[in-house]
Amino acid sequence: MACAATRSPADQDRFICIYPAYLNNKKTIAEGRRIPINKAVENPTATEIQDVCLAVGLNAFLEKNKMYSREWNRDVQYRGRVRVQLKQEDGSLCLVQFPSRKSVMLYAAEMIPKLKTRTQKTGGGDQSLQQGEGSKKGKGKKKK
Repeated sequence: MACAATRSPADQDRFICIYPAYLNNKKTIAEGRRIPINKAVENPTATEIQDVCLAVGLNAFLEKNKMYSREWNRDVQYRGRVRVQLKQEDGSLCLVQFPSRKSVMLYAAEMIPKLKTRTQKTGGGDQSLQQGEGSKKGKGKKKK
């Protein structure tokens, strides 16, 4: 097994990992969020992260059956991680605007709400959420 320093940055096992929990505003830092809560996204998926990275021109691929170690929920929605190439074979950056893993995470969190799948879901999703909240409030009043 070669040392990490001798392997090429273009090897797929040298790509950075981004789990959805890193960008999730429902998570605390202890639960795995790695960006500020005001920049984080509500329940991002690995597929959404991959779509954003590919759209900007980064070399990224999805590993569907991988799970974040701090994620207690085993649902399919929370599975997956994205591997993203930051550096080329010679060690230079693939894209100058992404010098670090944090810059990629912040960009993904900024762009995920603008995805077509997100903008379409929010129209109908908000109404169902409001109805759900209303029934929860009703239940709370009955308990008192």
